[in-house]
Amino acid sequence: MKKIIIPLFVFFLVGCGNDPLPKPKAFLRLDYPTPIYNRVDIPVPFSFEKNTLSKSISKIKTEDNGTSYSVDIEYPKLKGTIYLTYKKVTETNLKSLLRDAQNLTQKHTQKADEIQSEFFEYPKKNVYGMFYEVGGNAASQSQFYATDSTNHFLSGSLYFYAKPNYDSIYPAAIYLRNDIKRVMESLEWKY
Repeated sequence: MKKIIIPLFVFFLVGCGNDPLPKPKAFLRLDYPTPIYNRVDIPVPFSFEKNTLSKSISKIKTEDNGTSYSVDIEYPKLKGTIYLTYKKVTETNLKSLLRDAQNLTQKHTQKADEIQSEFFEYPKKNVYGMFYEVGGNAASQSQFYATDSTNHFLSGSLYFYAKPNYDSIYPAAIYLRNDIKRVMESLEWKY
């Protein structure tokens, strides 16, 4: 009997080591295609390159006798849109345009975990501006403005068609952040 009990005792002693742990939750793997950019030539005072993953631009709104334009770059597969707003710069409105663009970003501080800003300039194209990356559950994950300081002002914001849950939209937000930066880098003023 001792010969049976001792091996059973050793078996239970060795076999009852660590408590079982649940498997960690898996993360959703989202693979997006390598971006292919083409120059967009639409009837507005600027041109830029956009990703072929987005829809053809069909929504162009003109206001204030051609001094203001709105352009939507839609990404149905990513459920997001980059909204571009162009304003003609006058002698009196540049400060207010800059202040409005900066205030729009600062409105997200209530929900944002952080806001990182990045200055950019392309002197050969006469393009200067700021790019803002908003971290956390804010409504807009990326925003920017660009200007030549004398005639043109362009601002842009990224919005998703879903409740802002940063963990869920993070891969798409990073992908579209790169597209926004490409818009800024390829921006050219027409007239």
